Amino acid sequence: MSLNPPTARPILRALSVEALTTMLAEAGFEPYRAKQLFHWVFARGEEDPRAMSNLPKALQAWLAEQCEPSGLALVRAEGPEGGTRKVLFRLRDGRHVESVIMRDEGAGRTSLCLSSQVGCAMGCTFCLTGFGGFQRNLTPDEIIGQAIEIRRRLLAEGEAIHHLVFMGMGEPIHNLDHVLATLRLFPDPVGFGLSRRRITVSTAGVVPGIERLGREKLDVGLAVSLNATTDETRTALMPINKKWPLAVLLEALRQYPLEPRRRITLEYVLLHGVNDTAEDARRLVRLLRGLRCKVNLIMFNPSPHLPFEPVAEPVLDLFARTLAQADLTVTVRWSKGREVEAACGQLAAHYFEATHA
Repeated sequence: MSLNPPTARPILRALSVEALTTMLAEAGFEPYRAKQLFHWVFARGEEDPRAMSNLPKALQAWLAEQCEPSGLALVRAEGPEGGTRKVLFRLRDGRHVESVIMRDEGAGRTSLCLSSQVGCAMGCTFCLTGFGGFQRNLTPDEIIGQAIEIRRRLLAEGEAIHHLVFMGMGEPIHNLDHVLATLRLFPDPVGFGLSRRRITVSTAGVVPGIERLGREKLDVGLAVSLNATTDETRTALMPINKKWPLAVLLEALRQYPLEPRRRITLEYVLLHGVNDTAEDARRLVRLLRGLRCKVNLIMFNPSPHLPFEPVAEPVLDLFARTLAQADLTVTVRWSKGREVEAACGQLAAHYFEATHA
């Protein structure tokens, strides 16, 4: 008897066209069937081979026997129809993660915020996601499955997904192997068909992962959670700063390879009395000098579990004006989904799901 556990059956949502082609050819099926199969899985959101009507019955039966579904189940969606909605998923092991559908009515765009981990190990003091600690990485099929399940339902209502952001639960760079696998799956026109230029990966500032992402040359967007202009303040907010302080992080960003007309997005959550002074704004200008970037100012989403408060609008206006007068591109994110705890820093399904049982 082998002491090794049995090899898990492949999950279709984790396989590229090339991998499917190889798998089918080795089993004696026509390799061209791989694109048909890929289309069913990624474009139409179908996991049951017996429902794939243009595949031969023999192939349907073989796939049903050899492969297994992802086990990802959409539990519920919260929020107003047509507005920002938080979507809860149950994973194969019974844990939960959340995604967010974000609609920009003025621009007619819908973005999807994906999770990459159950929980988070970063320990940022202004974010609820890390409350229950880190539990595990999501697998590629669980990551892309969030997008597939939501997209299938939106398409049925005549709505498309225009952008994807890895800004949900977890630190994407800490699960970079699996995130990279999904980044290679999304653009295939036979399947999901979303340009990598419409995908953004966010990080708290894991410098080796940022460098590796740059070497991959995938041309996805990069967003970095900055949130402070001194090491003392940033370390208090984001413990990761002890390992990669501001000077190290900003140098890595200056070395990051960018395609023409691409810029790094720097996220800055404004916290009352912590990082919101006029001197913070001026110091941020000096820190970012020479860096191809834009600054996204974010209003903090208060929570009884967190010891911070949002800034007043005049403070926000002054901060933004100081950056703009220094020729920095500045946007202000007025958080959507706060009423259903779907805004930035509020995703915490693994910690709070028991209260919904």
